[in-house]
Amino acid sequence: PGALVIGVPVSTVAGIGRAAKLGVLTKGSASLSALSKVDTLVFDKTGTVTKGLPAVVSDWWATGVSERDHQLLVSVETVANHPLAKAVLKYEAVAPLPVDESKVLAGQGMVAQVAGATVLVGNAKLLATHQVDLTAVATTASAWQVAGRSLVYFAVDGQLRGLLGISDPLKDEAQATFTKLRALGYQNLIMLSGDNQTTAERVGKEVGMTQVVGNLMPAEKVEKIKELQAVGHRVAFLGDGVNDSPALATAEVGIAMGNGTDVALEVSDVVLLHSDLAKLPVALTIAKRMVANMNQNIAIAILTVTLLFGGLFAGYVHMASGMLIHELSILIVIINGMRLLKIH
Repeated sequence: PGALVIGVPVSTVAGIGRAAKLGVLTKGSASLSALSKVDTLVFDKTGTVTKGLPAVVSDWWATGVSERDHQLLVSVETVANHPLAKAVLKYEAVAPLPVDESKVLAGQGMVAQVAGATVLVGNAKLLATHQVDLTAVATTASAWQVAGRSLVYFAVDGQLRGLLGISDPLKDEAQATFTKLRALGYQNLIMLSGDNQTTAERVGKEVGMTQVVGNLMPAEKVEKIKELQAVGHRVAFLGDGVNDSPALATAEVGIAMGNGTDVALEVSDVVLLHSDLAKLPVALTIAKRMVANMNQNIAIAILTVTLLFGGLFAGYVHMASGMLIHELSILIVIINGMRLLKIH
């Protein structure tokens, strides 16, 4: 039966084509098919729900901080590959010094040797690991976290020298997107972030996340996804950075933001062009409609064959009428598949 042979390819080609037209690239029909079965959406924070354009909005400096201290901070951030480092570099206006040695500690920050000094730049966990006293900024740090700011601590030779509060605003389309997701029936909306819990919760509350977990290492994000899968959830993970790659690969469907890193784009199944979060409801809608359309075409083809056999044995269908009905069924599934091209 020609309708059965052509029905599924017509639906998949139309679905993939329409998705691309609307700014959603997929790696084949299997990706859209898997996306249609997802019941849990898990999000990274920075660059996914927020704009990924952080800026320093508040600072604290220890007594006696000199221009050399600022140079040490800039030196480390110059060799760092992190969105918050770019914010610090935009904020500081001093020249860097040569970095002799540097080491990135995943989920914590960076340790570097600069001009004979040991420089730490990162989160509270990094400084606590190196026995740096944070008592002087405890109250300030807590207040900034409540305000939704990410914190960058700076220490030189074991002494706390500064603290920066960095804000990364929500994407303009974020709140409207989450409203649409809930309208589509998605109730498990989870944020997994490497940022501190208080800051992550502030962002999650603004968009209506059902669960927010902060202070996570990349491997811990993977474990959280596996925990969801273990209890029967089908998970789609959205991220944009190198640290998100393991989670993107672990989820049933990995969705990368189009302006993300090459690694994230490589391991993902779906890409939202221009990092437009508003394309997520579009992708989910197309995926569900495509699978439904495929099932409709299969049903039309099988029903046509059944009726032809029945008519043949009953003596109502002959060669000419049988061929006509057969060809009409092919046209019907093609027209039905093309309905996907009208999705908005």
